[in-house]
Amino acid sequence: MKPTLAPYPTTRMRRMRQSAALRALARQNTLTVDDLIWPIFVMDGKDDETPVASMPGVIRRTVDRVAQAAIEAQELGIPAICIFPYTDMAARTKDCAMAWDPDNLTNQAVRAVKDAAPDIAVMTDIALDPYNINGHDGFVENGEIVNDRTIEALVKMALAQAEAGADILGPSDMMDGRIGAIRTALESEGHQNVTIMSYTAKYASAFYGPFRDAVGASAALTGDKKTYQMDPGNSDEALRLVERDLNGGAGMIEGRPGMP
Repeated sequence: MKPTLAPYPTTRMRRMRQSAALRALARQNTLTVDDLIWPIFVMDGKDDETPVASMPGVIRRTVDRVAQAAIEAQELGIPAICIFPYTDMAARTKDCAMAWDPDNLTNQAVRAVKDAAPDIAVMTDIALDPYNINGHDGFVENGEIVNDRTIEALVKMALAQAEAGADILGPSDMMDGRIGAIRTALESEGHQNVTIMSYTAKYASAFYGPFRDAVGASAALTGDKKTYQMDPGNSDEALRLVERDLNGGAGMIEGRPGMP
């Protein structure tokens, strides 16, 4: 039933706008440091960093400097960081085996952050594109990004990150069925407290260009991602995906890119 308002002057909507205190009490949406996740890009090496040219002010850091950044985040009250690996083209393979290596850059960084700033929540990225010689989020077979074989790899990747100490797993691949498969694997391996933030409505977009530069995926990508990322013209589909991923065991969902 639709709520009704008493007529003017009984109802004066401006009453709750008369002071900063009243406006704060009635504010529906707020943005504070508690809402922030700091994306951090990790690269190979030691005690080094390099700028990302397409994102002024953003840098790639070695694992030891990621740990320093986590301490800084903790001091600033930022509750979470998200780790994205930069993988050199020479280290990328068709089988993407580095994705679930316990000692890959992401898992090294997770352990280093947990040692340096244990109160920070650590989020990771789950997709094959940082490790795939084709630059795609899934395995490529005869020109097709295959779904079910990719899910098997994503599950192994998720378990390796959970073992390293990740608090939040972020499947960004957009394969069908991966949330339920990852949640089931986490439960069966004793990682009941590891949550999933699903990239639920991830649109095929040119806005990802600078990010792909940051993780070294721009040069690797062959073709586009339109067969698995969403058509920007669809919004009802996004709501269906939200329902699907929540039912599959996601604790949080996100849509991106967010600006448009």
